[in-house]
Amino acid sequence: MKTIWFGLAALAWLGAPAFAQGLAPGDRQAVIDAVAAHLATDYVEAEASGKDAAGALKAAFEAGEFDQAEDGEAFAALVGARLRALTGDGHLNVEYAEEEIADSDEAEEAFDGAQMERWYGAHRNYGVQKIERLEGNVGYLDLRVFAPIDMGGETVAAAMTVVADTDALIIDLRHNSGGIGDMADLVASYLFGTERQPLTGTYDRPTDTLTQRFTQPMVPGKRFGPDKPVYVLIAERTFSAAEALAYNLQALDRATIVGEPSGGGAHPFEYVRIHPNFVLWSVTAKSVNPITKSNWQGVGVFPDVVVESDQALQRALEELALDDKEDADR
Repeated sequence: MKTIWFGLAALAWLGAPAFAQGLAPGDRQAVIDAVAAHLATDYVEAEASGKDAAGALKAAFEAGEFDQAEDGEAFAALVGARLRALTGDGHLNVEYAEEEIADSDEAEEAFDGAQMERWYGAHRNYGVQKIERLEGNVGYLDLRVFAPIDMGGETVAAAMTVVADTDALIIDLRHNSGGIGDMADLVASYLFGTERQPLTGTYDRPTDTLTQRFTQPMVPGKRFGPDKPVYVLIAERTFSAAEALAYNLQALDRATIVGEPSGGGAHPFEYVRIHPNFVLWSVTAKSVNPITKSNWQGVGVFPDVVVESDQALQRALEELALDDKEDADR
């Protein structure tokens, strides 16, 4: 199954005093039981918070707190919202499928496949919102999402090639809610040389295994390289894979992070079928950075230069100008 990093940018919670249309009370109970079981046994923080969250979820269900959901979609939305409130984990969610799902592989195909174009597609230019050469030969790259490499790799490679010969680079992640970690790692690879650099890996709780990640020794197009200044702009909305990029560059002392603390989502997820019509965003893994031995879950990436997010670009330019002056005075 494919691991996904993505933030829930916006969800609409629906409510009405009736049972979910087309769902028997037993179906609703089955969904709650399956989610609670995941929290208590498989959730990556099961010992720390999952077991308590499982009990609280079941208690909320028994108290009738989800009875207002008028259909399966609304029921899933309410359960997902309660999950995130109980755990503080922005990657936990439940989704409803009108067509019955046979297994978890079919769930991944149905949900991931259907949403790939909507999340990452050509109408979003595969995440590349803007490329600009600012005064002083400063490159500016606004990335809004990290698409799968097989969808957006050529577009990102072209963008990185355009900014490769600038004297400094600003990467704007203030509106980036995440996406696919491989693309974030590819972007990081353009900012180093050919020697591999350690990036945040993933610890999987059920298998007790750690998968390490690295920058790529070869990239398509031109590298920006390891020596020129890089500034990364972040905001509270910056989440998941976007946070991974900022966190990695900060840990490697490769970029100056400017803006507000980010959203705090370091747990990737997978689609798991828990009922013929319901899919859980299953969180069994967490990020582990080999340098910090930690991650940004719940706390976010803390900027090197703290400033309100709408002032982050101007502040980065001021920092660059100050660096240039100090270099000239030496």
